[in-house]
Amino acid sequence: MKVRYSYLEQQFRHADDLWDQLKQFVGTGAFTLGPPLVDFENKFAELIGTNHAVGVNSGTDAIKLSLRALGIGYGDEVITAANTFIATVGAIAELGAKPVFVDCDDTFCMDVGEVEAVITEKTRAIVPVHFAGYMTDMPKLLPLAEKYNLPIVEDACQSILGAIDNKNAGTWGRAGAFSLHPLKNINVWSDGGLIVTNEDALARDLKLLRNHGLVDRDTVTVLGFNSRLDTIQAVVGNWLLPQAFDISEKRIANANYYDENFLQVEGLQIPMRPDSFRIVYHLYIVFAERRDALLQHCLDAGIEAKIHYPVPIYQQPALSYLGYKKGDFAVSDRHGKSMISFPCDQHLRKNEMDYVIETVKEFYSNQ
Repeated sequence: MKVRYSYLEQQFRHADDLWDQLKQFVGTGAFTLGPPLVDFENKFAELIGTNHAVGVNSGTDAIKLSLRALGIGYGDEVITAANTFIATVGAIAELGAKPVFVDCDDTFCMDVGEVEAVITEKTRAIVPVHFAGYMTDMPKLLPLAEKYNLPIVEDACQSILGAIDNKNAGTWGRAGAFSLHPLKNINVWSDGGLIVTNEDALARDLKLLRNHGLVDRDTVTVLGFNSRLDTIQAVVGNWLLPQAFDISEKRIANANYYDENFLQVEGLQIPMRPDSFRIVYHLYIVFAERRDALLQHCLDAGIEAKIHYPVPIYQQPALSYLGYKKGDFAVSDRHGKSMISFPCDQHLRKNEMDYVIETVKEFYSNQ
């Protein structure tokens, strides 16, 4: 049996009505900042629970433009997690700011207890990463950010509809950044992103920044970016958005099924699942002894298991200028050596999950 990682073929297999909508849209010629984009932004803001959503061309730009709109620039320090995808750090660095790392805990997110120790007179913002569908401990982080008057931009790219105490990812800070990349829980047919905020002025500034700073065709009030979300992608987003809660619930159910079956497997450790968290499982991750051998065993059996990520971001060669060295962040290092991800998406069938479970159990029973 083959158990694939990408579910895109199934995601849009039955989409005749979407094709009809796309045909109608093409006839309008409203390809840039057209009505379907405005509709999508309004629906996404309602889904997340904010006053505004601003469509941009990627989750990376959602982080970058949010920081730029908050005045972050050259020489500023921005605190973020030591294990994340490069896009988080790249967004900070593109502005000329310096990423400052904090180790993770076993929710895979920033250890909030270590944040205060790295705050300096140059610190200007905090970017917590809601990794893999988890949430950073926002009830603990918010008072600290307020104490030092530091804005929070949430990297919620992997946690659409993740929540703590029913308060959604993206609604805790000044702004929340989301990705619509094809492999995210809510996806479109190319790169895409959204920024959510409750602040009218911030939303207005973000709309300027995404469109070159143009107030109108002939007036530029600020130097911005070419970062519009293509309206054709908003048509796709409008088609998929009504499925958002069902997608999350199915992923949660699949993760619970894995947990029940992996709990007694000697050699695996289930990560903490805080009761107050709504984990939406962009990734289903467990800790595994002999991880690399298990990964190869799964691949040989036709299961597309993954590692997110084998090399923590702070160790990447492109970031050597920051001066960090291997061993600086012990938990992130341990995660890089022990984490393994299994397919968990909403299209996965029970017999496919059973095959994953049987394959993992077989590996450890033969030790």
